[in-house]
Amino acid sequence: MNHMPSSRRDFLCHAGGGLGGVAVAWLLAHEGALADDSSPLARRGIGATGGLHHPAKARRVVQLFMNGGVSQMDTFDYKPELARRHGEKVDFGLKAAATSAPGAVMKSPFEFKQHGQCGRWVSSVFPQMAGCVDDLAFLMAMASKTNVHGPASYLQNTGFVTPGFPCMGAWISYALGSLSDNLPAFIVLPDHRGLPYNNTGNFSAGFLPAAHQGVVIKPNDPTPIPNLRPPASAKHVTPSSEAEGLRLLEQLNRRHLAEHPGDSRLEARIESYELAAKMQLSAPEAFDLRRETAATRRAYGLDNEATAAFARNCLTARRLLEREVRFVQVWSGMGGASRNWDNHTDIHKELPFIAQSVDQPIAALLKDLKSRGLLDDTLVVWTTEFGRMPFTQGATGRDHNGGTFVTWLAGAGVKGGTAHGRSDDFSYQAAEGKTTGYDLHATILHLLGIDHTRLTFRHNGIDRRLTDVHGHVIREILA
Repeated sequence: MNHMPSSRRDFLCHAGGGLGGVAVAWLLAHEGALADDSSPLARRGIGATGGLHHPAKARRVVQLFMNGGVSQMDTFDYKPELARRHGEKVDFGLKAAATSAPGAVMKSPFEFKQHGQCGRWVSSVFPQMAGCVDDLAFLMAMASKTNVHGPASYLQNTGFVTPGFPCMGAWISYALGSLSDNLPAFIVLPDHRGLPYNNTGNFSAGFLPAAHQGVVIKPNDPTPIPNLRPPASAKHVTPSSEAEGLRLLEQLNRRHLAEHPGDSRLEARIESYELAAKMQLSAPEAFDLRRETAATRRAYGLDNEATAAFARNCLTARRLLEREVRFVQVWSGMGGASRNWDNHTDIHKELPFIAQSVDQPIAALLKDLKSRGLLDDTLVVWTTEFGRMPFTQGATGRDHNGGTFVTWLAGAGVKGGTAHGRSDDFSYQAAEGKTTGYDLHATILHLLGIDHTRLTFRHNGIDRRLTDVHGHVIREILA
């Protein structure tokens, strides 16, 4: 007796074969017509209505990830004690420093002022973001369990310090699916100079179905999305040759489905082909910044060499959010200890360079989202993997510090002008209201209508989740 498909979805895939079968299954799932509602495809209709477990405040998310470890006491965590004790040797313990011997206490070389009605202290490296503080909710006592870039970046993105686990964007895509038929649910816009620590491991779907991994797009490249169309030189590619290729592909897909019924990679590849076909029409328009007004382009900093690259990513992010991309991740900083946030050598020179590149574009993104009404149901998250030390490394650098750093959120469901937690007088360790990446992830999921303890995936006999066995919603910053 022939083996019968286990569900209507399986039947459609086997019966229709290739692109057509998956397309039919997707359409039925999108309409809620499939009986097997445990599949991510069948749940996609739920996400668009505003939450999986409870009503959502946020419809979409943009995460601004500052790769390399932002120095909290030189940006948002004002510490007068550092000025009073500047140059002194303080015993922070034998293992205080990550990569060097602890030096003397070093005050911030940047002037701090209070801004907004909330009176939030911000240093002079972020003059534009300082004007937005009444819309921001600060987590002033974030902490990481590691002060090594790779593991800390994994932790902040996936909830684990080792590779192989799905990132937050993949979990959100898996839980809620796509809001758009023509663009991916999860898009990554990396630094134009290169990928961050862990490379694409930070955007991985891990053990989730492969369709949920981040789609990497490079707005600063001449071709932001490669291979959407045949190259102009490929004269041999004709409509008839493409039709023949699709017929062959359908045969191969049927054979593969029969031999590997539980493998999600083929399904992901087929979905990517379908999506690519749709993106041939929708993507060029989405990435065409010439459609923006001159005033908007100036506001983001596209006319300034120092800000242009990150500005292009931020403006592209806004256009993607407008077009209902569920989760957009924008990166600043590539791997390596030079010209990014990893300021080991000279905080006086290194931090202003990278801070200037993001300050105007991020402030413009916040104001633009707000003016268009998108901030009402879009969550903005600014974070990094850990902070830096209050004492010197070498002459004027700062070493890694997992003990405390700063994150802020804005937009849907967030109480602007607030702050939760504080670090100690040296900004060395979290002192009150300590929060972690687990808590941040739980809060983001909560605002999307997801109970982080109920979003699970069975893998190797364990019900895995983004927050592992940890995490609490940070209700102190919620509206």
